[in-house]
Amino acid sequence: MSPLTGEAFGEVLVRWQKRHGRQSLPWQHTGDAYKVWLSEVMLQQTQVTTVLGYYTRFLQAYPTVSDLAAAPEQDVMQLWAGLGYYTRARNLHACAKQVVARFDGQFPRTVSELESLPGIGQSTAGAIASLAYGVPAPILDGNVKRVFCRYYGIEGYPEQTTIKKTLWEIADANVPAQQPGVYNQALMDLGATCCVPRNPACSACPLMQSCVALGKGMVGLLPTPKPKKARPELYFVSLIVEDEGGGVLLELQTDKAVWQGLWTTPFEACGSQGGFADDFDNLTRIAAVWVERYGLQAHRVELEHQLRALQGQPWLVHELTHRKMHFKVLRLKVPGAWAACHSVGDKPVPKIVHKLLGQVRVLTQAAVPQQNTLDLR
Repeated sequence: MSPLTGEAFGEVLVRWQKRHGRQSLPWQHTGDAYKVWLSEVMLQQTQVTTVLGYYTRFLQAYPTVSDLAAAPEQDVMQLWAGLGYYTRARNLHACAKQVVARFDGQFPRTVSELESLPGIGQSTAGAIASLAYGVPAPILDGNVKRVFCRYYGIEGYPEQTTIKKTLWEIADANVPAQQPGVYNQALMDLGATCCVPRNPACSACPLMQSCVALGKGMVGLLPTPKPKKARPELYFVSLIVEDEGGGVLLELQTDKAVWQGLWTTPFEACGSQGGFADDFDNLTRIAAVWVERYGLQAHRVELEHQLRALQGQPWLVHELTHRKMHFKVLRLKVPGAWAACHSVGDKPVPKIVHKLLGQVRVLTQAAVPQQNTLDLR
């Protein structure tokens, strides 16, 4: 049997969705573009189980797009902290502001206008238009790409230009004029519950009789994986300063890097793993800058000892999608409640801050001979 296309494909999925698809997700069946948009942004590269708590907290804090637009960016970032891919949060806030300024607080109904907003691509625009407004617009998120690649037997990495073009053509040809929101939800649910990346439940799939990949025994081979490319491995030394009140020295990251808009402990690049032990000139420079910047002159000798001891300390590995980060940590305790310290719970901080704090609490400081101390003057 040949693969179904067009209306026939859509009818099968719509029937399946009404019987077997997910029906209890909080953003479903609302007809509310704001809620659909919020869920779609959060679900980008993130599992539903992780998103549910964040979604609920965001709606409690910002019941409408106007509320979100009026919020301070730091408050938005703090609510998002831990969800990752922080550009989404910055775009979320910027998008809300534009919806209020350009569209009087109402999300536009056309795909082209939705795509003009920050952080909304073609697939997200299609999801909002179809799920909230009933517009017959196609979607093509990661789950849908996987369904199409397997069902139609499409080989090649889905993000490759020619393959992606083919997938969009299929998505556009198959979206039905009637109940496009139910159909698009079916595609997403099928990819999330049956046509999953590993060990797919093919026997529960409504398309199994005509699936090309299943017929050819290629389900485990499709979609074609991304060509292997080594992630850059970056090495850092980080400074953790804690006061007696439980505060931690945090600084706002303002450059356009992975943690822009978040608060982190101070950290600086320190070369490669192999070169770390011998790069004391660079370590001395970094530590001297920290001593002056944060007023740590009284702790200079202690910092010198810790720098030498770093050689024997383990690297803390923090893996992101496009990079692998290695940290070694210097830790200082300062007396009293230090003005430069903040409560971690009061600031938007990434997961790495909690990892670093967890590590320093189990590290022991090695004694260092006086002649090996470094000159930070």
